[in-house]
Amino acid sequence: MLARTPAVLHAMLTGLCDGWITRPYGPDTFSPFDVVGHLIHGEHTDWIPRARIILEHGESRPFEPFDRYAMYEASKGKTINELLNTFDELRLDNVAELRSLRLTADKLTLKGTHPALGTVTLSQLLATWVAHDLNHIHQIAKCMAWQYKEAIGPWRPFVSFVDR
Repeated sequence: MLARTPAVLHAMLTGLCDGWITRPYGPDTFSPFDVVGHLIHGEHTDWIPRARIILEHGESRPFEPFDRYAMYEASKGKTINELLNTFDELRLDNVAELRSLRLTADKLTLKGTHPALGTVTLSQLLATWVAHDLNHIHQIAKCMAWQYKEAIGPWRPFVSFVDR
């Protein structure tokens, strides 16, 4: 699943005008551009780094807190294609590293310390990585559909996710 996310994002976002890419679906929400930047930040600082901490230190070294909004500064001045290409490269490297870890059932039960959630297992971290991707793919689709909320007229009750 993790290896498929870059292709899904390319299919959804490549070649679209800024109106599709930069509009959020309401106050305090991410635009598709923001989501891709957020995913890039996660590739740098979240999933594989935290897996390494669990494998090397267990619960004795807590994870660094994750800045959910770091992408705003990091993505400034970039295009969606630059972000998509960066995400592709990072995800390819991280999936290769994940495979190289040769995780066993025993390793998946190893525990780490999340700064807000407390004790978590490596298995839970990896499951969350997949769910996180799927959640943000859904968020991008919702954001894009939201732009049609007025145009769909009487069908609006049947396209429930256009209403926040």
